[in-house]
Amino acid sequence: MVTRTAAGTLGRARLAVTIAFVAHGLVGSAWVARIPQVKEHLGLSEGALGVALLGAPAGVVVAVRFAGAIVARWGSRATTVAAGAAAALALVPMGLAGNLGALVAALVLFGGSLGLMDVAMNAQGVAIERRLGRPIMSGLHGAYSVGTLVAALVGSGLAHLDVPVPVHLSVAAVVLAVLVLAGCQGLLDRSADELPDSAGAAGDDAPSGTSARKAGADAVRGARRMLALLGFIGLCSFVGEGAMADWSAVYLRETLDTGAGIAGLGYAGFAVAMTVGRLAGDRIVARYGPVRVLRAGALISALGLGLGLAAGHPVAAIVGFTLFGIGVAPVAPVTFSAAGNLPGVPAAHGISRVTAVGYLGLLGGPPVIGFVAQGVGLTGALCVPVALVAAILLSARATATAAR
Repeated sequence: MVTRTAAGTLGRARLAVTIAFVAHGLVGSAWVARIPQVKEHLGLSEGALGVALLGAPAGVVVAVRFAGAIVARWGSRATTVAAGAAAALALVPMGLAGNLGALVAALVLFGGSLGLMDVAMNAQGVAIERRLGRPIMSGLHGAYSVGTLVAALVGSGLAHLDVPVPVHLSVAAVVLAVLVLAGCQGLLDRSADELPDSAGAAGDDAPSGTSARKAGADAVRGARRMLALLGFIGLCSFVGEGAMADWSAVYLRETLDTGAGIAGLGYAGFAVAMTVGRLAGDRIVARYGPVRVLRAGALISALGLGLGLAAGHPVAAIVGFTLFGIGVAPVAPVTFSAAGNLPGVPAAHGISRVTAVGYLGLLGGPPVIGFVAQGVGLTGALCVPVALVAAILLSARATATAAR
């Protein structure tokens, strides 16, 4: 039974972690609308800008590699706050960068801080979810999506008003750092980073000697196998997310010969559908369970996008991109929740492993789509995400721990 005091603590923690997810989205997208101005100011070619943009994913990959150990040492609360404030403040050197090297360095810091915050805040979310006894991860990821949309709209508006990039990013850095430092104080303390309850201490009848070592080795192998499956599910989803962001407009504009305004509707439909799906996802997961939700979502995504591509018509394609967003919306929150609830595995460790594989799909998927498109055309290349989300049907059972 949850006491009134405990309920109040959990309520404050849930608000604080929601703020963390919103802040992550706000920080991560704060500069996206200003990239053209940064490119112009520094006189970068498309190739040079591509090199610069590799800085953020490079930082993410390094940070995620060590995130589990960092959270184990300092706790998810301290890590979330420190990494979030660092990511926000990294916007300042990004806006003030005077050359390519300075921009790359700032983006490495930016990406690394966001990657570390990502793992820590998801570990905190899993801990709160576990104590509440009901799903909240989908809503948290929906809050992140809201943050990205707000930041993109604000950035576009300020760019339209010709507000200087250094002014925009410096003000955003201060505001967002204060938001993280003040808004995340209610996060659970270090006890939130304990092992899941199901991994508790062995009782009097626990095996000893050789049997205990064998049981321990089997448990480790089982955890690794489950993390590999969860990582695969994340990869299947994130490849599609990256493809929608980078290729949906290109497909509509060049393959289906639409106008520039219509071309942008493909990703808009996907993004809005994903946001709405995540905000509603907790109730759906609580009612039907994570496995059935992921399987149903995989069917919606695969059939929606597959039929939309087969039709070869702009309206059908936009509907297909939108249905793809609805279907993959629950994948990341359910997968992270499952990774954070694996018996015998610290939440941050499990989440960091799945996050690393997921980011590989998010960052590496779009270039792969481009390479495939050179050989079979963009319509055929976009069938890769269709096949991958269909594969979630076969591996969704691995997310059963999210229901614990």
